[in-house]
Amino acid sequence: MRHTQLSTGRTFGIALDEGEDFLKQLITFCTEHGIRSGYLPMFLGGFRTVQLVGTCQPITDPDAPVWTATDYQTVEALGSGTIAWDEEASVVAPHVHVAVGLKGQGADGRTSHLLSAEVQFIHELVLVEVVQPAMTRPRLGPHRVPTLHFAPHTATE
Repeated sequence: MRHTQLSTGRTFGIALDEGEDFLKQLITFCTEHGIRSGYLPMFLGGFRTVQLVGTCQPITDPDAPVWTATDYQTVEALGSGTIAWDEEASVVAPHVHVAVGLKGQGADGRTSHLLSAEVQFIHELVLVEVVQPAMTRPRLGPHRVPTLHFAPHTATE
């Protein structure tokens, strides 16, 4: 286990509008506001289309990550995530999980890692910046899974 105390900075309320790309807008917002570390304690709204990690095929290696996508349309969603810096690619790397209800199927649910999503109507989220320590997402292990790591704290006293 890795753990550390987080020092937070700014907190933002964000509303994404009809047709916007959820992850692209999140990354753009972080880039424009200089956010490299943070978390999404919650978000909610609708997605016209969404891609989640998943498969309907047998999983041959239960110790390996699943990288395939499943597609859904017209869902209600709520979720949360972390934002860390991918040093290898020099980009903000959100890690977002979502629970969605398929509106046209009696709100039947799916839950997984979010790969992509297009906003339907509106999506509301809260983003909390972490100013210390820096959070990074190096690709580790035999499957090169992006994994959250914390940089050593800088003395503030």
